[in-house]
Amino acid sequence: MGAATLVRTATTDHPVLDVLAERWSPRAFDAEAPIDEAKLASALEAARWSPSASNTQPWRFIVARRGSTEHAAIAEALVGFNRAWAPNASVLLVAIAEVADEAGEPRRWAQYDLGQAMAHFSVQAHHEGLHVHQMGGFDVEAVRARFGLDERFVPLTVSAIGVFGDHRSLPEKLLERETAPRVRRPLRDSVIVDA
Repeated sequence: MGAATLVRTATTDHPVLDVLAERWSPRAFDAEAPIDEAKLASALEAARWSPSASNTQPWRFIVARRGSTEHAAIAEALVGFNRAWAPNASVLLVAIAEVADEAGEPRRWAQYDLGQAMAHFSVQAHHEGLHVHQMGGFDVEAVRARFGLDERFVPLTVSAIGVFGDHRSLPEKLLERETAPRVRRPLRDSVIVDA
């Protein structure tokens, strides 16, 4: 099976948009492919137009292309097995929640709103032919220090973005995860009340 033929379409219980059923988070990225700047811009534009509480737009992004010192710094902040595959991605993106405004007033929904922005980003990116893998495994304080982030800006995730590579080049344990069946708990287990 070649790198381009690995299909991971979800088997859903109810119909969803193809772009949602086909979206998945690979670990095999093409380490040579540059980012398509127009596709990246479209994904960032989708994030920009996501909803937020009182239109506060409490999201910020650090976008670092492979080969830059910023990409290397973010890759260095990754922990665990993320270091084995994520640096191959064309872009590493840090998603940051603005948890308080300039006056210090808390933005209670900032993390939720950032999550919506990243959902919009990832769906648009997938539609454009890019893959996105979001990670929580990174040293938050290292990123904060490297990029001089004020305390009101909280780095929540790092996303690897790029073109799917040859999954057969992954270490065995990661290859197993890359090719394992996609699963989710039943919908009824997520709905607490359905009156």
